[in-house]
Amino acid sequence: MLALLIDGPNLIRRIYAGTPSSGEDGSHRIRVIESCASSLSRALEAHQPTHALCAMDARETSWRRNLFPSYKKNRKPMPSDLVEMWEQIVQGFYNKGVLSIEVAEFEADDLIATIARRIEKAGGSVTILSTDKSFFQLISNSIGIYDHFADRARGRDYVKQKFGVEPDQLVDLLALAGDSSANIIGARGIGLQTGAKLLAQYGNLDALFNSIDELDGAHGKYLRKSEKNVRLARRLLALCTDVVIGNNLKEFRYLV
Repeated sequence: MLALLIDGPNLIRRIYAGTPSSGEDGSHRIRVIESCASSLSRALEAHQPTHALCAMDARETSWRRNLFPSYKKNRKPMPSDLVEMWEQIVQGFYNKGVLSIEVAEFEADDLIATIARRIEKAGGSVTILSTDKSFFQLISNSIGIYDHFADRARGRDYVKQKFGVEPDQLVDLLALAGDSSANIIGARGIGLQTGAKLLAQYGNLDALFNSIDELDGAHGKYLRKSEKNVRLARRLLALCTDVVIGNNLKEFRYLV
């Protein structure tokens, strides 16, 4: 079993942003819809999955925004014309044999994380189609990430080279350093390099804070002042793997 799990918002918004507008004649809308469909076809052809699905964000406020109202507040809202064509894009995916799903209060990332872990537990393999770094935390022998636009797989070696930590340490690293793309503040004064060194020494965030009395100087000071923010950041950045999807994996069977 090889499942292709598509980060719908990531794929669609990237295609929309890369499609030049050309006035009021409606051609831009047509090109975006067609480009989304052709990109999906290309991905299906390249990966040859036995199962495929497209995960979407919930239309209402996510649990993360309810917990932290400033979550992703720095991101621009979806353009109104993209909102208008969204259902046509989803229908186009369905016409190609790929079901799109959403669950109230959860982001597409959480749905993908839940299904990926379920498939991994069942002995299958997963390819996640996205450029979102949040998925790197899921990388394992059975779960890989594929950058559709760069046409490259992103695995454990890539994460280690780019961030200096193992995939299962990435959430703790970003919790320490913060994640500006999601408007999340970590420990002020602790960047990615320092965070990676601390995690190399202590292993994970809990062990680090349990040993915080050993840390002298500025780093210890920053961490003591920021512990509450860091723990909140970790909760926000960790993907949910227990979302009740309401769909059986058989429904995602891809028939060429």
